[in-house]
Amino acid sequence: MKYFLAVDIGASSGRHIIGYKKNDELIVEEMYRFKNGVKEQDGHLIWDLEYLFDEVKKGIKETLKKYPKIESMSIDTWGVDYVLMKDGKEILPCYAYRDKRTLEVIPQVHKIIPFERLYEITGIQYQPFNTIYQLYDDKLKGRLEKADTFLHIPDYLMYKLTGKMLHEYTNASTEGMLDSESRFYSSEIVDKLGIPPKILSFLSKPKTVVGDFLKEIQEEVGGNILVKLCPTHDTASAVEGIKMKENAPYISSGTWSLLGIKVDKAITNKNAMKANYSNEYGPNYIRFQKNIMGLWIIQELSKQMNLDFPTMVNYAQQSEYREIFDVNDEKFLSSKNMKEEIISYFVERNKILPKEDKDIINSTYRSLAYSYKIALDELEKITKKKYDSLYIVGGGAKNQYLNELTKEFTNKKIIALPIEATAIGNLLSQMEEEE
Repeated sequence: MKYFLAVDIGASSGRHIIGYKKNDELIVEEMYRFKNGVKEQDGHLIWDLEYLFDEVKKGIKETLKKYPKIESMSIDTWGVDYVLMKDGKEILPCYAYRDKRTLEVIPQVHKIIPFERLYEITGIQYQPFNTIYQLYDDKLKGRLEKADTFLHIPDYLMYKLTGKMLHEYTNASTEGMLDSESRFYSSEIVDKLGIPPKILSFLSKPKTVVGDFLKEIQEEVGGNILVKLCPTHDTASAVEGIKMKENAPYISSGTWSLLGIKVDKAITNKNAMKANYSNEYGPNYIRFQKNIMGLWIIQELSKQMNLDFPTMVNYAQQSEYREIFDVNDEKFLSSKNMKEEIISYFVERNKILPKEDKDIINSTYRSLAYSYKIALDELEKITKKKYDSLYIVGGGAKNQYLNELTKEFTNKKIIALPIEATAIGNLLSQMEEEE
């Protein structure tokens, strides 16, 4: 039996999952789980890299106790964020995408290169946290001058394990700087923004071997595992993990909801730009998809109301409140008081106000399902195709109430697969060369 390890880290939690084939069926087993989240430091939101790497090592150590011989492992995380490096050392802090540091520089970037031109080149949707804006902020603050490269979070964690720096292709596609034709950095963008070419690297495809653990890592975790690149952007791995009978739209539902479809070539026309659809890379196709705020709002309400998710669903089902808000409004991106933000949204628009917590929760679920309808309508208009089915994977696929609302709003056949799709895609990409 050959065993493989996927380390799948999201914005709120991480997990180590072993996978192996038995009678041609993929068996997965969760070995370790840890919490994740941004930290506040000096008025900014950052990632605690030392904590993340420690948790990665702890999970590997626990896994090796039960499975001492593992063929390979890989790490996937969210996109856009990165670690600036100089001579193999981190230039800290590592800013988190929910930090608001880019808001002042976005107009400056668009003055140099209008967003319409950026979209024409890259096909990447506008998000205030896109890597391009983060790097430009680092340039203005003099941080890029000190760096000789940068690594996205999964690339960085694998470097810490192996001592080898590789820059994975699917995660790089989230930056907003790659030419959708050449699939490499746009010289126009790099030149006009004055991004130092020395920090840009050759991009490596999934399945590329990174290397063995460093000797000191082997001693610490109790063994060695060959590290490979999976599709390191978690949505890229998630889409690889979906078994579809047809090429249908999907939602990878977690802290973010990523709704899209596989296409052969980037779609960069004005309708796609207006709808804020993105063209991010899979291993051998384009994921034409849209970022939707997702379960982040529910997660924040859960903390604020001190309610678990099953109780929140129960409360929502008791509510007759029907008002809907725009879950993609930037006010919800990094709010410190989600209840107040939702109420203020309705106050500003003279809407009927929620009376109880259950109304706020129900409104959030309904608003999320409605946002799926809008995104699907846009997708069908842009691709000039009608779709019958919608696949939903990830944590949100377990929420039957949200699935029912999604069916009601979209009028699609909902195929909910409450599986660890991201970890499965990570594992399958490692196994392909072994089969």
